Amino acid sequence: MSPVHPSDHQYLVIGQIVAPHGLRGQVKVRVESDDPDRFFALKHVFVGPEHRRYRLLRVLVHKEMLLLSLEGVSDRNAAETLRNALVCVDLQNALPLDSDEYFQYQIEGLRVQDEAGSLLGTVTEVLETGANDVYVIRGPVGELLLPALKGVVLRVDLEAGSMTVRVPAGLTD
Repeated sequence: MSPVHPSDHQYLVIGQIVAPHGLRGQVKVRVESDDPDRFFALKHVFVGPEHRRYRLLRVLVHKEMLLLSLEGVSDRNAAETLRNALVCVDLQNALPLDSDEYFQYQIEGLRVQDEAGSLLGTVTEVLETGANDVYVIRGPVGELLLPALKGVVLRVDLEAGSMTVRVPAGLTD
């Protein structure tokens, strides 16, 4: 699932405004969500580092992007001020996850140990690769790239801030 501002776990990033579109204030958005259709059900979004709330007036598909009409953004100049801003939802409006799914912000920062209890390091980044996510782990053994697969990730304990993994053969050689 898409990233969230590391210092603020109230909001989940679902897109980024890449440019204004047209003269009437529409913005072109690159979707950063597992479910782009989610935009059609939303009533409002939060935009930019201040998480300013905008009511969604219209959502259109345009090539591989979305066009959003936001209340109060009525011309190209107003839309231009939002260029590169992140588009977020509050966590209460985030799509529900399965019991074995997590948001990136929940995974980043977890201590990672192998089945024997040896510390491998800390998850510093989650890479989205298409087939499955890959966890970047930095620690005493250097950098390790672990696929986020059921046979590799054995347990995630968010309360304890830890993850137990089975390191695939040959990955640390």
